[in-house]
Amino acid sequence: MEVTFSPDTQAKLNLAAAENEGGPVEYVQQLVEHYIDYDSWFREQVNQGLNQLDRGEFVSSEEMAARIEKMFSR
Repeated sequence: MEVTFSPDTQAKLNLAAAENEGGPVEYVQQLVEHYIDYDSWFREQVNQGLNQLDRGEFVSSEEMAARIEKMFSR
């Protein structure tokens, strides 16, 4: 796979890679791996939340308003 960046993005990539004591290729590989891991985690969290909603496990807007009011009244 080959990815092409604009000159501005390439310059930013080179700087970020140098600041992280590595080359641009290794830096992009790390970023992509991190993003894929995060995306997987995020999708799982969304699915868990949707499943909770399906089971009726949620806080009503009135209860949430009361919690927020209590938080800020301290």
